Amino acid sequence: MSVKLNTRQVGDVTVIDVSGRITLGEGASALRDALRELTAKGNKKILLNLGDVTYIDSSGIGELVSGFTTVANQGGTLKLLSLTKRVKDLLQITKLYTVFDVHEDEAHAVRSFA
Repeated sequence: MSVKLNTRQVGDVTVIDVSGRITLGEGASALRDALRELTAKGNKKILLNLGDVTYIDSSGIGELVSGFTTVANQGGTLKLLSLTKRVKDLLQITKLYTVFDVHEDEAHAVRSFA
């Protein structure tokens, strides 16, 4: 199963619900394209809901970092929501957990953009 992205608005925050695998190829490129498209449209507050991500490889981690940079360079903010244990462990091992603003509760995460 590859990655599936569902984009929705919660106030002025764009939430991307990600499910499946973020891996080299289609999964990582779909995420990259979605983030670039949103920033090009002027969306500055982006929340990635990773609660249904079953697997992420090094390429997927690279895309998270790249997406974070892309959004920041456009004057926006990218935050992560609902990390699975596997994704959280991976971000801690790679020392990226401190780079991202990570939230467990969607309502709290949306309010944190204010």
